[in-house]
Amino acid sequence: MFRQFLSDSILEDTLRISTHGRTLSGMALIATSALVLAGCSAAPEETEAGSGETLDFLPCMVSDSGGFDDKSFNQLGFEGLVGAADELGVEYRTVESTSDADYSPNIESLIAEGCDLIVTVGFNLSAATVEFAQANPDVSFAIVDDAADNDFDGTTDADNIKPILFNTASAAFMAGYAAASYSKTGVIGTYGGMNFPTVSIFMDGAAQGVNYYNAEKGKSVTVRGWDVAAQDGTFIGSFDAGTDSRAAAQNLIDQGADVLLPVGGPIFQSAVEAIRDSGKDVAMIGVDADLTETETAASDLFLTSILKQISVAVHDVVTETSSGTLDTTPYVGTLENGGVGIAPFHDFESKVDGGLEAELVTVKDGIISGDIPVTSYLN
Repeated sequence: MFRQFLSDSILEDTLRISTHGRTLSGMALIATSALVLAGCSAAPEETEAGSGETLDFLPCMVSDSGGFDDKSFNQLGFEGLVGAADELGVEYRTVESTSDADYSPNIESLIAEGCDLIVTVGFNLSAATVEFAQANPDVSFAIVDDAADNDFDGTTDADNIKPILFNTASAAFMAGYAAASYSKTGVIGTYGGMNFPTVSIFMDGAAQGVNYYNAEKGKSVTVRGWDVAAQDGTFIGSFDAGTDSRAAAQNLIDQGADVLLPVGGPIFQSAVEAIRDSGKDVAMIGVDADLTETETAASDLFLTSILKQISVAVHDVVTETSSGTLDTTPYVGTLENGGVGIAPFHDFESKVDGGLEAELVTVKDGIISGDIPVTSYLN
């Protein structure tokens, strides 16, 4: 029943992708190294458009520095692009970024390729996306996880950019509630890559969920690594797995946290290492994708994951734009439209409180109805 309730799990909805005459799952495709090299493209298929002519449309994508095999938002965006291109029977182009310095040259290279739609993945690409969108009004752009509002006037900075956003605070609220219920030490730990709204929205939502659990149950579970009032917390200054991420995770474990929420692409991988080396019974909450299914070597550690249906959103934007018209109205994924949610408990199904699943159904309904308020920069 709970799996059905959480049926918006990204991996369960992952599109089937056809390439070179073989059918592969989205995850298997990611493992095909030839398709994650800079400038790669799928083999074209001669699908006829409604007029009887081959569809003349080239969708393209630029990754953030995590790359298309990050088992997170870059990978999910890639899956959406490839699935849409396969469905339309068109070629696609992708370019991976390895640092901030790559963003502008990568976008420029795709414009030179004649791309009709360029999807940039991640808020770090916002400035470059706006710059090239303004300079190339005949090219359509979409950006994942950013409003493309760099002058903060409440509107998108170019008429040819579609923001793809996710109000993950509500899903994180549910995950925080679940973490508070599960915790034996009464300490939940969280940290992020950098203090950007699309990162802190997870941390803030989870903390609100913990606070709601405390109010409902008369408990005093604490959150380390995020201060709701100050809107600040523990950030490592990058979105790379490594010593800084591991040290942040270890510090939270040393403070007694038995549930960790690392937010920022692959930084969770270092938290896995810290947990393994600590020898302690510490669970994790994943972000973006269902990390129990994508990170099989650590599947036993994930209590749940906070999901964003990035692959579905990107797929829809690509297919809709193929008609020649870009609807620049921002897409915002919510609990109500299925754009965000939480993953099943998987291996933790027998470890959580017997009444938790029913409580989460009630919490979800309350958030959707507005009876349970959840604040975020998107509302």
